[in-house]
Amino acid sequence: MITYRKELWFNINKRRGLVNITEAVQEAVVESGIKEGLVLVNAMNITSSVFINTIESGLHEDFEQWLERLAPELPYEQYKHNKGDERNADAHLKRTIMGREAVVAITAGRLDFGSWEQIFYYDFDGMRNKHALIKIIGE
Repeated sequence: MITYRKELWFNINKRRGLVNITEAVQEAVVESGIKEGLVLVNAMNITSSVFINTIESGLHEDFEQWLERLAPELPYEQYKHNKGDERNADAHLKRTIMGREAVVAITAGRLDFGSWEQIFYYDFDGMRNKHALIKIIGE
């Protein structure tokens, strides 16, 4: 079995932002030389998420509105976590809803997706450096 590890770094220039990382993950698969296996992509920060869905701007706006209804950013005082200097309780909750990681099969050296599937990194507490881990195993 072969393993390969790579990190993707992000600095979203606003509080929340969504990035399609599918091409970067596919590049890592090619770099690994693995033809058959699995790739794990996980957010390495507790206020970010990695998930699989489709490229459609209306849906991405729906995510933002839905998450904000479930865990509104303001008022900060509504959350016990936000006592003192903290102001990101909503980001922790949003990450819990959207998930930590995605796993995709690799077949013939390519990500083996269903129709329309893409991998996204979603930062809920941006404006600082964060990263995602790509871990590939296979042969």
